Amino acid sequence: MLPERTEYSPLVSIVTVNYNNSAVTGELLRSLLANSYKQLEVIVVDNASVEDPTAALLAISPAVKVIRNEENMGFAGGNNVGIKAATGEFFFLVNNDTEFTDGLIEGLLNIFRQYPDAGIASPKFHYFFQKGTIEYAGYHEVDILTGRNSMIGCREKDQGQYDEVKETNYAHGGAMMISREALEKVGLMPEVYFLYYEEFDWCEMFKRKGYKVYYQYQSLIYHKESMTTGKNSPLKTYFITRNRLLFMRRNITLPRRMIFMAYFSLLTIPKNTLSFLSRWELVHLKAFWRGVFWNIRNFKKSNDYVWNSRVY
Repeated sequence: MLPERTEYSPLVSIVTVNYNNSAVTGELLRSLLANSYKQLEVIVVDNASVEDPTAALLAISPAVKVIRNEENMGFAGGNNVGIKAATGEFFFLVNNDTEFTDGLIEGLLNIFRQYPDAGIASPKFHYFFQKGTIEYAGYHEVDILTGRNSMIGCREKDQGQYDEVKETNYAHGGAMMISREALEKVGLMPEVYFLYYEEFDWCEMFKRKGYKVYYQYQSLIYHKESMTTGKNSPLKTYFITRNRLLFMRRNITLPRRMIFMAYFSLLTIPKNTLSFLSRWELVHLKAFWRGVFWNIRNFKKSNDYVWNSRVY
């Protein structure tokens, strides 16, 4: 069932980041052209891809604005470039490996109309290649011991069991709508992460300013999942490890952080090291330890950033 349509139709700025994947980004643009909501500004930020995708993307959607970065600025940096160039009343940050469904944008806008405390809203996610199977229906809180969390409903058949608008702990980084009003009070996405965990940290920043994060079941987006980084790449292993530690240092109070660090040092490090060795995944082992050592080398720098982040 599509969300109730109203005459309320503010300009929504769609921002997506492309990196060496213009064919996938083109498929997103085609889904936008066919979408039910028309008050759109579409911005593609290219993170220094090997080939300039501008001509190919303009051939699909002549109105799209393509911004070419001179270097790869990561997920947060790329999105922030797009936000700065956007003119809409709302920003909708989406992964380039997603495709829209009708009613997606209308449903998210309804969240901001109905809940004045809304800072960020995410739709329900289905896997693109397994339509009808849920990827995301909200997020559980990050666990104090492991520094990990999980998506509510992940890999369950969608039988309407999560069809309720609700506050959730974190938005899904693959599709987040933010109001300009809230963003001006909170600030841009933290670029220290580069890739992974930045949306969790951003949600914490919104919550510290009194805003809430909402899940909208009436909005649906399809996700092709890890089309840029790969589902099991050393790059992903490195940034997941690095940023898992960084997130806990930036957002967890000292007594709880000490519990996490004890768990990570005594259990996570030995377990992951032995696991990579047993499978002879030496590239992943190296990536894991690089993520650990990044936090040691940047301890003072990132801790200074912790306190700065709390006064945005």
